[in-house]
Amino acid sequence: MIVYNVTVKVNTEVADEWVNWMKSEHMADVMGTGLFIDCRLCRLLEQDETEGQTYSAQYTMASLDLYNSYIDKHALQMREKSFKLFGGKFAAFRTVMEIV
Repeated sequence: MIVYNVTVKVNTEVADEWVNWMKSEHMADVMGTGLFIDCRLCRLLEQDETEGQTYSAQYTMASLDLYNSYIDKHALQMREKSFKLFGGKFAAFRTVMEIV
């Protein structure tokens, strides 16, 4: 199993709006690609929140091939939408992990 993890630091001023968008729209769009088995949104605790709140969006899939398919066919469109809505108000980095 593969976990695609997106860690995002969101400015406090838009954090509630961003969380609502993630839970009501974005994560559903990602799951709608049919490539993922499960997803969850976590808030990191014990973090410096001076510049915003930090979240981890985790998407589980069966194989690295499915991850590569997502990156090739869907990731750019998903990222563009988030920048259109919240550009300049968040910073993100991505990791790919294998469940052992």
